[in-house]
Amino acid sequence: MKTNRAEELRAAVGGLTLFPGDEGFEEQHSGWNLTVTHAPSVIVVADSAADVAAAVRHAAEAGLPVAVQSTGHGVSVPADGAVFISTRRLKDLSVDPGARTARLGAGLIWGEVVAETAKSGLAPLNGSSPDVGVMGYLTGGGLPVLGRTFGFAADHVRSLEVVTADGQVLTVTPDSDADLFWAVRGGRSNFGVVTAAEIDLVPMDRLYGGGLFFPGEQSERVLRTYFAWLDGLPEEMCSSIILLRFPDHPAVPEHNRGRFLVHLRIAYTGSAEEGERLIAPLRALGPEDDTVEEMPYTRVGEIYRDPPRPTPAWARTAVLRSFGEDAVDALVAVAGPGANLPPGGVEVRHLGGALSRPAAVPSALARPEGEFHLFMSMPAPAESADVSRKAEQSVLDQLGAWDTGMMLPSFMFSSDSAPDQVRRGYRPEDYERLARLKAAYDPGNIFRINHNIPPVPGA
Repeated sequence: MKTNRAEELRAAVGGLTLFPGDEGFEEQHSGWNLTVTHAPSVIVVADSAADVAAAVRHAAEAGLPVAVQSTGHGVSVPADGAVFISTRRLKDLSVDPGARTARLGAGLIWGEVVAETAKSGLAPLNGSSPDVGVMGYLTGGGLPVLGRTFGFAADHVRSLEVVTADGQVLTVTPDSDADLFWAVRGGRSNFGVVTAAEIDLVPMDRLYGGGLFFPGEQSERVLRTYFAWLDGLPEEMCSSIILLRFPDHPAVPEHNRGRFLVHLRIAYTGSAEEGERLIAPLRALGPEDDTVEEMPYTRVGEIYRDPPRPTPAWARTAVLRSFGEDAVDALVAVAGPGANLPPGGVEVRHLGGALSRPAAVPSALARPEGEFHLFMSMPAPAESADVSRKAEQSVLDQLGAWDTGMMLPSFMFSSDSAPDQVRRGYRPEDYERLARLKAAYDPGNIFRINHNIPPVPGA
């Protein structure tokens, strides 16, 4: 990078501008998922949308790609040589209790939003981890803990502040730019850097939720009961089940080290009395630990118990059509107590309900064509990454008969960055529309680091 251009960038940015060798450079591009490391040409730690716009203009003039990160949960491929924009300082958060809306800066995590909105008896449609950044989640679609009840988080976005490839800062709504509003919700980071969003909130100050834990040797019995139990449930009942192998590691609570457990997650928005009645067949299985209870919504992160510390993790996902007796047999064979899988989790989440219905304002996010979402995550330090990859592929192969072939964009990880994998996140006609819009809004394809949709004029 020429010295005068670098100095021009420093002068144009109010936040930090860091180059390789500068103090703090390595820290600023590190994220939650440590699987991928980056070697960008420059890092801009933005204090405002204007800083982001200056960084984007600099990238366009220099012919460099743009990478964006707040928390780094959904990291995909190395941002080598890129202009790396960190949005972690964009923490503006305001709540309008009367309108039931919130304006979110791109540096927020969901735990911060939950804590603030709870003061007004409201809640966002956040995912299972309170440590996930808001904007990557929203632009990927966002699968909420209460998804069956309220639908995808992207369905509840009112407006977006987007820095486009030409360095403009736009407020994008269904009325101001219907195409871009459609594309960004589900199209991830292909169309610009989203620096803020206005979202709907739902009236929610409590729920009936928690977990039922069973020894791994009971997995077949618990799985069969769980999938039969799902039939006819109200949309207010959201749940998932995970086969969870803990490593024998000091970071794991001593009573779980080296163990294999079945963790059944419950999130019910109805009364505690009705929730207790509904889950009675599951409790009858005799869990060794039962944390399901009435709780304030601020404790929603306790339901899934996602790991809070940064870690290298390899993840794979799929949308499954159904999960009957044969699918249970297949899952037990490949991931049950007799399987030789590395530590990590194999989760199946119940979809349907509001997740299957068309959104009031359409987006690029396709409705799932199946009843279940499969998600696998296994630690992937360099010395064992191949073991985790092969293990997760074996599960996908075993459940291939129920795989719809589609994926949810917010669950695309480093394993899903190839063009044929990215296509799986969209209906064919929607992917072609995204490629045309990419040609209109980012003809130079500077937003190409994370799950790129190449621009195709007239595709």
